[in-house]
Amino acid sequence: MAVEHSTGTSVPAPGDQTRIHNIGYRSYDGPRLGRAYARRSLYSQSLRGSYGLGRSVKSKVLPMLLFVVMCVPAAIMVAVAVATKANALPVDYTRYAIVMQAVISLYVASQAPQSVSRDLRFKTVPLYFSRPIETADYVLAKFAALASALFILTAGPLLVLYVGALLAKLDFADQTKGFAQGLVSVALLSLLFAGIGLVIASFTPRRGFGIAAVIAVLTITYGAVSTLQAIADAQGSSGAVPWIGLFSPITIIDGVQSAFLGATSAFPGGVGPSNAEGVAYVLLALGLIAASYGLLMRRYKKVGL
Repeated sequence: MAVEHSTGTSVPAPGDQTRIHNIGYRSYDGPRLGRAYARRSLYSQSLRGSYGLGRSVKSKVLPMLLFVVMCVPAAIMVAVAVATKANALPVDYTRYAIVMQAVISLYVASQAPQSVSRDLRFKTVPLYFSRPIETADYVLAKFAALASALFILTAGPLLVLYVGALLAKLDFADQTKGFAQGLVSVALLSLLFAGIGLVIASFTPRRGFGIAAVIAVLTITYGAVSTLQAIADAQGSSGAVPWIGLFSPITIIDGVQSAFLGATSAFPGGVGPSNAEGVAYVLLALGLIAASYGLLMRRYKKVGL
């Protein structure tokens, strides 16, 4: 409370601790970088987070360990090929991801919930949408980030194999062709697995539940399909084997690459789908990727409210 003196000025009353401070707040008048910049930033941070970069040491352990686990067998194969002067690599480029599919599934199970479940748990999704960013930007950035992280995980060992094959002086044209086919295969695998993992993780704010659900979907479907294929082959119903392979993500990739990328199939008997059946595999793979993106869009239109 102020007391007015005879001079017309007012001074604080005794005991009055009121103060007015000018702390210099002013509105931002710099450049507005807009949605594209926000989308790129979210993609970059999500990709870095998939390998624990910019986070605690504990967050780096599992993704980095899985990347090493993916690359070590490739390095051993290269060392053997160079030491024995082999005429070919022990495993084709297109087969490597199929052989290592358990590691890939574990990576998806650990990183898909890390990418989206925490945003749901701590209710930060509406904060994203309070900025110049829309649902499509968030979904696209998260989808692209996890797919890129998976591509790094799966293409890294192929690069080790390719460099090692050239050091072993294997045929350049054959190795380049095989390497390119392998890259196409793991690119499709990365998109498919990223979409499936994110859709599952986006429905639970609990990271543990998300991890368990992703592992269950990827491993149980593969085990069930492999078992049914083996039974069909043993009973002489080999024609049903390719169609059964349509019900598991990893066997879908196997079918696509064995039909169109010259890969040797892991199906019982080593016989993959024909070109006509391979078209069904390609359409299903692309359809699942598109459906995953659509489900994520629908999910986050509700979550962002």
